[in-house]
Amino acid sequence: MKRAQYSQRGPNPAEFIEAVDFDSPVLGDGQALVQVLASPINPSDVLTLTGEYGALPPLPAVGGNEGVGKVVAHGPGVNAPPIGQTVLLPVGAGTWATHVVAEAKKLMPLPNEADPRQLAMMTVNPPTAKLMLSEFVDLQPGEWVIQNVANSGVGEYLVQIAKLRGLKTVNIVRRESAIEAVKAAGGDVVLVDGPGLAKRVSDATGEAKIRLAIDAVGGEATNRLASCLATGGTLVNYGMMSGEPCVVSPRNFVFKDVTLKGFWLAWWFRNAPFEKQMAVMGEIAKLIATGKLHTRIHATYDVSDIKEAVKAAAGGERGGKVLIVPNHP
Repeated sequence: MKRAQYSQRGPNPAEFIEAVDFDSPVLGDGQALVQVLASPINPSDVLTLTGEYGALPPLPAVGGNEGVGKVVAHGPGVNAPPIGQTVLLPVGAGTWATHVVAEAKKLMPLPNEADPRQLAMMTVNPPTAKLMLSEFVDLQPGEWVIQNVANSGVGEYLVQIAKLRGLKTVNIVRRESAIEAVKAAGGDVVLVDGPGLAKRVSDATGEAKIRLAIDAVGGEATNRLASCLATGGTLVNYGMMSGEPCVVSPRNFVFKDVTLKGFWLAWWFRNAPFEKQMAVMGEIAKLIATGKLHTRIHATYDVSDIKEAVKAAAGGERGGKVLIVPNHP
């Protein structure tokens, strides 16, 4: 058995993490042993390795915050989920591993016939996209929403969920080469970020009154999205890919009454009733299992190749998500 472990953090996210062997664990009361099938490397995971994320686990730690697996053994007092059942691993379980020990009652059964690689990415990006579309503005079918970094994992899920709700999307990307992928995902309008964005968005949407904008960049990119909003619009930030604080000009704050809010999925999970959490995750699982939600996969790596996997995930242009898919001899 192997797991990707680190005892230090630093500016190079791949520097301190390495694959280490561990013995088959003895299961305690209520525990289950899960063979990991797939686990993604998210931007938040990279920031955790560099020490820049908003919540950091104590060291030493095992990487990976989400993933899916198959139950392979029960501890005393456990009879469900059954052996062989595909399950969603608990958030923060250290999922970059061949096996994980978890409390059986915290394992959410998933459809065995669904693609585990797609299911592995359901805990973070899909609910982030879904909730940002519904928690801030009561958008009605036919309305527009605008987002930047539209070719990201969250961005692609947002396009698909918006389309299922009858919403139209304006999708901002940072390079020409990303346009076709977002169009293929169903984006209605795809534009490259830069000067004159508000005018270009207005022309492309027929001067639509856009009430919701989603920002993952920060810096001046935030203000460019704010300039695209209608009076009284809401701008939601969930990331800082530029490394810069959000900038919104007084012109947008004062004269257009734009509101800037933040979204962090971890806060939502801490505050939302358990029944609502299960309803959201159950809906997402169903959409993924039926093929209505999916995202591109750039590459898969074994746990033994964790350094290369982290380097790929932290790199520049990618055509999708990097996954840890353990080899099970």
